[in-house]
Amino acid sequence: MIDTHCHLDSEQFDNDLQSVIARAKASNVRKVIIPGADITTLPKARRIASEYAHIYFAAGIHPTDINGFDKTKIIESAQDKKCVAIGECGLDYYYLPKEGTQAEIEHIKQAQKEAFIAQIELSIALKKPLIVHIREASADAFDILQNYPQAYGVLHCYNADRILLNLQERFYYGIGGVCTFKNARRLIEVLPLIPKERIVLETDAPYLTPHPHRGTRNEPHYIPLIMQKIAQVLETSEADIIESSTRNALELFGAL
Repeated sequence: MIDTHCHLDSEQFDNDLQSVIARAKASNVRKVIIPGADITTLPKARRIASEYAHIYFAAGIHPTDINGFDKTKIIESAQDKKCVAIGECGLDYYYLPKEGTQAEIEHIKQAQKEAFIAQIELSIALKKPLIVHIREASADAFDILQNYPQAYGVLHCYNADRILLNLQERFYYGIGGVCTFKNARRLIEVLPLIPKERIVLETDAPYLTPHPHRGTRNEPHYIPLIMQKIAQVLETSEADIIESSTRNALELFGAL
């Protein structure tokens, strides 16, 4: 299996990274992709990818970290042979200031949109897939992606909004630990509407730890719990999901 979204560059893994990687291998997780989220941690992601043959990274900036947006640094990192994607980039309205004025909120939204568009255009120019983060911003993100029919990639931590299903010809859907949560009714209902050929596995570790380990640090070796839940919901075999999700990830991130 392939963990297509795992923040191994998080400081939460600083003290036991080798053990985390060993546990993942023991759980049949053969490849891992570290998404770029913050310019300041991008060199660390590159270093980890350079030290482990089966670990790769993406270059980009998370929408809540765009104050550090530096297109030049993303381009430089994207030249690395272990860089397989641009992102994670996108829109995140969840953290908009609750007490902000409408003008302040619109300014933040516009800044996020500009950084997102810049990374979409970069992915097209470099012929690398996008890793897209969308939280409480599906309509705006969909409209932007519709303006770039050449763009393709993965919708990380797919949020179950049905408007995003209209992107399935160009995008894969990252399914993680949320599908195991007791309150994941919307995702469970929409999961059968996603073609099996468009599903990839991800943990988003150290976040979004799957049941029954919620409340502890997430790790890539929990990928089997996600795979098992998907197989259950789609009423197919675990071997089927392992084969299809791995094939999908290899097709999307061709340099793996």
